Amino acid sequence: MSDKKVRVRFAPSPTGGLHLGGVRTVLFNYLFAKKHGGDFVLRIEDTDQTRYVDGAEQYIMDCLKWCGLTPDESPLVGGPFAPYRQSERKPLYREYAERLVENGHAYYAFDTSEELEQKRKDVPNFQYGHAYRHEMRNSLSLPLHEVEKLLHDGTPHVIRIKMPEDETIGFDDMIRGHVTFDSNLVDDKVLLKADGMPTYHLAVVVDDHLMKITHAFRGEEWLPSAPVHILLWKVLGWEAEMPAWAHLPLILKPDGHGKLSKRDGARLGFPVYAMNWQDNKTGELTPGFRELGFLPEAFLNLLAMLGWNDGTDQEIFSLDELIEKFSIDRISKAGAKFDFEKAKWYNAEWIKKSEAESLKLKVWEILKSKGIVIKDEAYLLKVIDLVKERCVLLEDFYQQSAYFFQQPAEYDLNAVKPKWTDAKTDFFNAFISILSSPETFDAAELETRFKALAEEKGLKAGDVMLPFRIMLVGGKFGPHVFDIAKLLGESEAIIRIEKALEAFNA
Repeated sequence: MSDKKVRVRFAPSPTGGLHLGGVRTVLFNYLFAKKHGGDFVLRIEDTDQTRYVDGAEQYIMDCLKWCGLTPDESPLVGGPFAPYRQSERKPLYREYAERLVENGHAYYAFDTSEELEQKRKDVPNFQYGHAYRHEMRNSLSLPLHEVEKLLHDGTPHVIRIKMPEDETIGFDDMIRGHVTFDSNLVDDKVLLKADGMPTYHLAVVVDDHLMKITHAFRGEEWLPSAPVHILLWKVLGWEAEMPAWAHLPLILKPDGHGKLSKRDGARLGFPVYAMNWQDNKTGELTPGFRELGFLPEAFLNLLAMLGWNDGTDQEIFSLDELIEKFSIDRISKAGAKFDFEKAKWYNAEWIKKSEAESLKLKVWEILKSKGIVIKDEAYLLKVIDLVKERCVLLEDFYQQSAYFFQQPAEYDLNAVKPKWTDAKTDFFNAFISILSSPETFDAAELETRFKALAEEKGLKAGDVMLPFRIMLVGGKFGPHVFDIAKLLGESEAIIRIEKALEAFNA
């Protein structure tokens, strides 16, 4: 690690929803920066205007806000290297592209889209590079006077990098070690498009240089682009300032075959986006983890464990713990299979360990959306504490707690009526008398009285325990039944027993 202040960046394109792989890239950037007292920069790479989607940039910022991964610099908060949208930095990129042409490391290409298409038909696996560049219409193949006239006349053109022949381009990756490429296998990528916008290849290098980025974390799908970027750092004279690279492993489909995609999520029934994303052109809604009922703490925790561990058996980490324990050398080179059941396990664990107060507003909103009116905040907190261990997703709080606020509308009679007897009716009428007494009972005392009464009536406690639960909640679920009864209160418990007896004896 050099003495320079650590500066990392996440540079998404505003073209749609934010894949969980993108959020993991943000997370690893963020953890590394905070671990080393550095800055985390959000830069919007909106140079491809044909793919730009309205609302996508705000969506990205909303996702990061939900996750609690706040950038130190961004289009929203600004910073010393503003602007942070590449479209607003357009004029400066041409300067560097022209410099590369002057130095012989790039060239003007005037080929039309029709000419390029014809070449692809004529030459299988055509690659615009050293093998064919002299057959194309560019400043390497045309006479100088013709090039000057084309430029003077404003003929549409792009600027392409001139990849060297017969060279090995290499760099040290923090995860993969030394990586090398044969320059003959890399095509002459477009650096500046006909509309004056830079491509990703030029913009990422120029911006990383100007914004003093020290470490670049990105997905391994960008590895094929690395030789172009490495070469640009060199020919622009910035090699000594080039950031350290780390190409993160892919997040794979559950079967391990291929990168996890939105289509896989739709096919297998789980989200792959951080939050709901609605395409404003097609109207298609792609579900997100937030709306499914994931806590942001759980979402970050499960992402951190996709391709990283701290070398111990610990699986539950807060963001502060992740910052403390994060290290690059614990990131795996291999892809990480996504397991939705494991993802839900993380969420359940985080719900269990969350304070009721921190869950209160989320649960309140869920219950309110189902028509339940909450009048007593203290009571709600008690309910949350009692049922949270039974919830996997936040939506589960409705099924697990609705009966604390409204009486069951129906009962699981199939679980009760086949074995219902007059002796059980007599038992519950006697139990009502106990609940009606002026004494107050805690849950343990209530259970003791219940079991003693069952023995007195010649019944097994288990034979009346399930009916008691169904009387209170309507079905075979919920926490310890005497905890439920105690929280409901004796009066409400009596009302529910009497109402259920009518149904059981009908």
